[in-house]
This record gives sequence, C-alpha cells and structure tokens, in this order.
Amino acid sequence: MSTINDVALKAGVSVTTVSRVLNNRGYISEATRAKVYKTMEELNYQPNELARSLLRKQSNLIGLIIPSVAHPFFGELTNHIEYYAYQNGFKVLLCSSHMDPAKEKDYIAMLKRNRVDGIIMGSHTLEVEEYRNLNSPIVTFDRQIDNEIPFISSDNYQGGVLATELLISKGCRYIVHICGNLELKMLSNYRNDGFKDTAEKHGVRHITIQTDMNVFDQQQYEQIIQRMLETYPDVDGIFASSDIIAGFAVRECLGKGKRVPQDIRIVGYDDVNMASWFIPGITTIKQPTEAIGRLAVELIQQQLNGESFEPDNILPVELIERSTS
Repeated sequence: MSTINDVALKAGVSVTTVSRVLNNRGYISEATRAKVYKTMEELNYQPNELARSLLRKQSNLIGLIIPSVAHPFFGELTNHIEYYAYQNGFKVLLCSSHMDPAKEKDYIAMLKRNRVDGIIMGSHTLEVEEYRNLNSPIVTFDRQIDNEIPFISSDNYQGGVLATELLISKGCRYIVHICGNLELKMLSNYRNDGFKDTAEKHGVRHITIQTDMNVFDQQQYEQIIQRMLETYPDVDGIFASSDIIAGFAVRECLGKGKRVPQDIRIVGYDDVNMASWFIPGITTIKQPTEAIGRLAVELIQQQLNGESFEPDNILPVELIERSTS
C-alpha cells in the first residue's frame, strides 16, 4: 500500500506539500496540485481520513439527522445542505431516523464516533436531551431545544396567515387546517396559530385536524381527508401543512366529485418540486429551502470558528399561487 512518502517522492515534492494538498492548507499552485493528485491516482494512494482528522482536530464531516429522506421536502433540503457543505470543504453523513428515538440515539453515537464537526438536526421525535449534551456545534431546523443552540425555521405563523387570507379572499367560509401532530412542539405548529387567528379575525368557520404522531406516514392522509369530507361536507377551503397532504386532498376531493378550485380551494406548504408538476398545480406557501440549507452550514462554520452567531433564524415565506385556489 502506497504512503504519503511514496507520493512525495514520485511527484518530486516534499511530504509537507502533499499534506497541504490533502488538507487544502496554504498556497499551492494549480500545477503542483494537479501533479500531486495525478500521482495519488497512479499509486492508488488512499489517505487515512481518521488519522488526518485527529492531526488537525477537524474531520470536515457534518452529521445530518432528518425524519425521512423519502419525504420530498427533506430530500430537497438535504440536497441543498450537501451542496453548500461540499462547497465549504465538508462532507455529509446522512441519518434518516424514521421518527424512532432509539434509532436516533444510535445515529448520534455513530456521529460522535466519527468525530463529526457538527450536527444539523431536523428531528421530529420528543427526545432532545441527547442533543443538549453534545459537545460539538449543532443547528436545529424547525425546532428550538435550547436558548444557546441556533435554530432555523421559515416564518410559520406568517405562512398560516398568508394561506388563510388567500382562501378567505377567494370566498371560502368554512376552512379546515390539516396539520402534523401539535404535541410534537415543532415550530411548524405556528402555522396553525396563524390559521386560527386569521380565521377568527374574519369571522370564518374553521377547524384543525391533526395527524397521529407519525406525521410523515402518508397512508393516514387518505383516511384523514376522507373522514373530513364525510364529517364536514360544507368545507370549502383546505390549508394543508405540506404539499404532500395537499396532493392527497386534491385527489380525494376530485374522487368525491368536488371540483378544485370551483367547489373547494386548497393551499399546501413547502413548495416542493412536485407542487408545480401536479395537475392541477398546487397553490402553496414556499419555504426558502436553499437559503435554509446554506444558513445551516454557515451556522456550523461560525461555531467551529468561535465566531458570534444569531441563535434565532426565522426566514420569510412566499405565497405561490397556482390552480388549486
């Protein structure tokens, strides 16, 4: 097996130069950098990542824990986080917890063993103590678990206001909000507060229907919407807390003979790619997913560098109107 000394000898440079190329430290000309990389490829040299991380006390790894990589919103968020992490010299270890606290603890232990430089947490379980006790930088998404730990969220309250104001302006007088389980204490719960306050302000009938604790179980969406349409046949507006729920709502309404948007108007949340592909296109509240991913990486870097950072990061949302309203 080739060593760093072999690479230096064949490339005609010092071991220090090879080390600088590997760690992207100090000035190295592009010609020298290209020569070192070509030599490593020829010798099939594989640097010892663990040894390098111990030496520089930084692994250049970020752990990302999300509820489900299969969910379109978290898939798109992961894509942006990975992009900006890589642009800044980090690689991402992705952990999909599936709402299982035991699995989440196992992932946290694994990330500790791999000496990650920081963790971005999008957990939706009720367990948070494991995160409070971490001795490395952490950023949370849509959840505030400690005054000292920075969090990022979209302006959920304003999102609820925008969605409800739109439905009311279109003539809706009986609106339902289908949301995740409010017991989870997520910052996304503020969408429901914005919904209720706006509906009450305008004197509009309204109800909130929650999912069970497994908020990303799509099989329950169909049943929830079917029951809602049977129990509340006069509902003429739906505010769904995700575009996935909104998509199910469109399908079930059409299946019941209700025209969208003539008989019932629907607004989703997130603005994932499928919202624009869907027929009819889903009106939705756009979360700034790319900005969230970029900021999450920046907050990890700021903590690593000992820089000051903003603990509360609430980003603006935008109403995207399409055919369901």
